[in-house]
Amino acid sequence: MVIKTIDAFTLKKMFLAGAKSIESKKEYINELNVFPVPDGDTGTNMTLTILSAAKEVSQMEDPTIEGLAKAISSGSLRGARGNSGVILSQLFRGFTKEIRDYKEINVTIMANAFQKAVETAYKAVMKPKEGTILTVARGGAEKAALLVTETDDLVYFGSEVIKYMEEVLAHTPELLPVLKEAGVVDSGGQGLLEIMKGAYDALLGKEVDFDSISSAPAKTSDIKINSENILTTDIKFGYCTEFIINLEKEFDINTEMDFKGYLESIGDSLVVVADDELVKVHVHTNDPGLALQRALTYGSLSRIKIDNMREEHNERLIKDAAKMAAKEAEEKKAKEAKETKTAPRKEVGFISVSIGEGINEIFKGLGVDYIISGGQTMNPSTEDMLNAIDHVNADTIFIFPNNSNIILAAEQAKTLTEDKQIVVIPSKTVPQGITAIINYVYDKSVEDNKSHMMEEMQKVKSGQITYAVRDTNIDGKEIKQGNIMGLDDKTILSVGSDVLETTFELIKNLVDDESELISIYYGEEVSEDSANELSDMVSKEFPDLDIELNYGGQPIYYYVLSVE
Repeated sequence: MVIKTIDAFTLKKMFLAGAKSIESKKEYINELNVFPVPDGDTGTNMTLTILSAAKEVSQMEDPTIEGLAKAISSGSLRGARGNSGVILSQLFRGFTKEIRDYKEINVTIMANAFQKAVETAYKAVMKPKEGTILTVARGGAEKAALLVTETDDLVYFGSEVIKYMEEVLAHTPELLPVLKEAGVVDSGGQGLLEIMKGAYDALLGKEVDFDSISSAPAKTSDIKINSENILTTDIKFGYCTEFIINLEKEFDINTEMDFKGYLESIGDSLVVVADDELVKVHVHTNDPGLALQRALTYGSLSRIKIDNMREEHNERLIKDAAKMAAKEAEEKKAKEAKETKTAPRKEVGFISVSIGEGINEIFKGLGVDYIISGGQTMNPSTEDMLNAIDHVNADTIFIFPNNSNIILAAEQAKTLTEDKQIVVIPSKTVPQGITAIINYVYDKSVEDNKSHMMEEMQKVKSGQITYAVRDTNIDGKEIKQGNIMGLDDKTILSVGSDVLETTFELIKNLVDDESELISIYYGEEVSEDSANELSDMVSKEFPDLDIELNYGGQPIYYYVLSVE
């Protein structure tokens, strides 16, 4: 097969196929992340970014290359999440700038577009780091430039570019020691390669189910067992038990029937869904241990979930109350946003990304006009930033991302805003953001305030306590799934099995001879008694330091810490 040009209809198919490809591999890409924290991972961020553009592209019934270029660039820019998503959107931005004035794309135009994509992405990153998605993209562009003089066949061209990008990706651990130590390639580079492979498959004419572009493909591990219709008025078996078997031996139809027969002998409401590698199990039983023991004969277990159904009624009441509270909170937030937007124009406004109810209130108390829910569990997009900017009626707006993975999205929102002066303070943690806002001085100029806030927040040492979502090895520390980890701004300082002890160890690592104040923000999963116990331990260890204990209410992170 020889293809010398790509028209708008083919380009549309290729882009949607690329989006579908990375969407289907996002969990695999997430697993490549070096730091095993439960955050909005690379695969998720890149997928959400490209799907934002794919949504616009899929609605174009009579596409032109100019129209596709606009939809891809605009959609990905506004939907960009996390550093990897922002870099991906910049690659698309550069690529579409080069192709938008053509009716068809040949090898030369494609190679020039690759080069423009890389140039644009590198410019968007303040300190480009090799061994990342940028390196893989640059490798592809360099190979494309060499192929221009060798061929005019886009099929051969695409095949060779992808092969070379795979070689570059395989080399990324040699460029970034942290990748080599963890035994993985760069996750962003892998994501880009999956997009390229999907697009290339579409060029070859392979069929892709575009109708499901906005929803993840069904996998056994993602199957949700709906037990809402199972009657519980007369409960014979009290424990709703769910788990996944990661198969380590053959699980044929006879084995499956035998396993089902055993489960039926100890329970009811049975559902067993099997594929080549996994088995998803749901059963109601009075002895979950028996089900788990039998399952272990077929392989290892994961995602074990056991619920006492006799407490279900009370749990439903609690959930209903929580939903009502969440609805009221959203209505309150919408009302506050409307009031902010219609308030008289002022000189300076503040936007902050936050991660918990208690921390939200702290930021509001410091004068922040608009809170963006974000932090780690779901990185806010550029569109979220633009929406916040639109709601703050001020000439100059300071944005505090409070997460290193959100800074680029904030910077991108800045470039897309024309009617207000946007100043991004590159705070990497919540404590840095709080310190920066505290040090704002109203009678200083914008530039003086920016310099002063950035200088002061660098004096803060930040810490966070969370759990590991997978096994890895970082900085000589062997980390197992479920371990408690203490992180500072750059690396993992403490690892253990106990939240209190690991947090205390992290604090001891953060404190030095110049420290004066330790601020502790405890999360929604930490009891007030546990937080007070930690505070007492710290006070005894450092009697000359001031200790502040606050309810942060943040999910995922048991504690957020600052040492000044």
